[in-house]
Parts: sequence; structure tokens; C-alpha cells
Amino acid sequence: MTALTTFGEAMVRLSPPRGRRLSRADRFDVAVGGAESNVAAAAAALGVDATWVSALPRSPLGERIEHALRGEGVDPRVVRTDEGRVGTYYLERGGPPRGQTVVYDRERTPIRRLTPDDAPQAPVRGADVFATSGITPALSDRAAATTEALLAAAAEAGTTTAFDVNYRSKLWSPGEAEGTLADLFGNVDVLFVAERDGRTVFEIEGDAEAIARHFAREYGFEQVVLTRGDAGALAVADGETHRVSAFDADTIDPVGSGDAFVGGYLTRYLAGADVPEALRWGAATAALKRTTSGDMATVSAAEVRSLVSGEDGGGIDR
Repeated sequence: MTALTTFGEAMVRLSPPRGRRLSRADRFDVAVGGAESNVAAAAAALGVDATWVSALPRSPLGERIEHALRGEGVDPRVVRTDEGRVGTYYLERGGPPRGQTVVYDRERTPIRRLTPDDAPQAPVRGADVFATSGITPALSDRAAATTEALLAAAAEAGTTTAFDVNYRSKLWSPGEAEGTLADLFGNVDVLFVAERDGRTVFEIEGDAEAIARHFAREYGFEQVVLTRGDAGALAVADGETHRVSAFDADTIDPVGSGDAFVGGYLTRYLAGADVPEALRWGAATAALKRTTSGDMATVSAAEVRSLVSGEDGGGIDR
């Protein structure tokens, strides 16, 4: 039995040196990332027994992804296929005012064709928490059906289900996302949603608390966690609202910080902590992730605990 199982796609990330345009790139940094695998990696770094369910081709790049997850302490339960390819994405890193640009190359990846019968259900049914995100059902109709089936299987088995809306405009429109996600929410216990996604995808008006309470009231979630970037996060649970400020961070790489938040939050949720503590761990894990390169949070429980307790002065550890 595993504490946390996640389901989704992981890709190989290729990044030219910071400040270099993709059109002028002559070398790339290589990393592995994907929303759900990032969540599993963050939780594993914090001491959680984490499993990642997915599909990969039998290829060197497929092995590269699996080895990366194992190296982060995650147990990959992967369906291997003879067809398809590993998805890649290119990250062009630039400072203000240009910012970062992402180019996806993820057609024909095996998870798009994974059926509910093919997906490993034992790690889902046997987990304490099963987590996935809105990126996975956006990949294809079949991926959406498999996501729905796994959420239903988890709910039937008594597994707590967590879902991060994680809207990506390059994958689907707000209308497509709202219709599909609303159908999944009946089997979701804990919802994570960015404030901007509540407004863009679900067209909810009002302040941050009003958005979170709308989700709680409309869909009956056990907890709604609303992330707000530099403004921190808040959660609505049992009719109460809890807030946390964002921790200051010298941002080296922001990619994956939202996934790190989810991993940190679920780590304390699994430990039976109250919502304010889970929020603090989510915010601290996200901040620490921003100080490292790559998609996955290479952090430790000691670092998070130190930041949460206010003992981290940001000096040199001698």
C-alpha cells in the first residue's frame, strides 16, 4: 500500500541557456517534468511513499523518465508500449519584460491512448490519496475517460482523491476545460485551483475567498485550496477559511512550483495535520522549489520545516 499515487504524463524538458532564444540555441539543459510526477517527487522528497502511474514507450527516453522518477524516490508503475513516443517541451527562459516561453511537442504519447482497462488500478485503489490534474484529461478523449475511471475507482475503494485544475490554454479552451472538469468533480475530495483559473475557466466573480467558497458550495469538496502566486494561498474547509502568505524566494526556476505546493500540502494532509499547517508546508515547498533548476522539487523535509518555523535565515550553512 502506498501513501500517495499520482497519474499523468511526464515529458523531457529541453532548455537553452537562460537568455538564449530557441531559434539560436546550440545546446540544451535536460530535465524531466510533468505535473503529476512533480507532485509525487515533491512528496517523496518530504518522506512520503509515492507512486506515479503512467504510460511510456519502450525507448531510451522512456527509460530516462523512469530513471529520473526512481532517482527522486518515486515508484513508477508504467505501462510500456511499442508505439508512440516520449513527449518533449522546450522552455525558453528570459527575464522581464520578455519572460518565459513554452513550446510543446507531445503528440502520439502513449498516455493519450491508455484505456481504463490498461491503467494499473491497484496502486490507485490501495493508496491513501490519489492525485491527478486537469492536464491529463486535456490530452485526449481517451485520457479524459481513463482519468474519470481512475477517480471513480479510487472513490469506490475509499481512497481520498485530490485534483489540481492546472489549466493549460495550449491544450484546450476554457469552455472545453470547464465541461470536462465539472464531470470529474463528483469523485474529488480535495481541489487545488489557481485563482486565475477560477476566473478564466469557471468565470467565478468576487474575491479569492468567494471563488474558493463557490467551489466548495457548488461541488461539495472536503477542502478547496486556492493558490494566488505572490499573494499566497487560502483554503476553505469545514466552513472556515485559512490563509498563508507566500515565502520570499530568489527565483532560479519557477516551473513546477505549483506542483511542489500540492506535494507539500498533501504531505501534511497525509500526516493528519490541520489545514493551516498543510498550507504552510505547501507554500514553503513551493518557495524552496523556486530556488532550484528543473521541474521537480529537490528539497528536504528539514528545509521545509526550518522555513515554516522561521529558522531559515538564508545564510551559509557551514
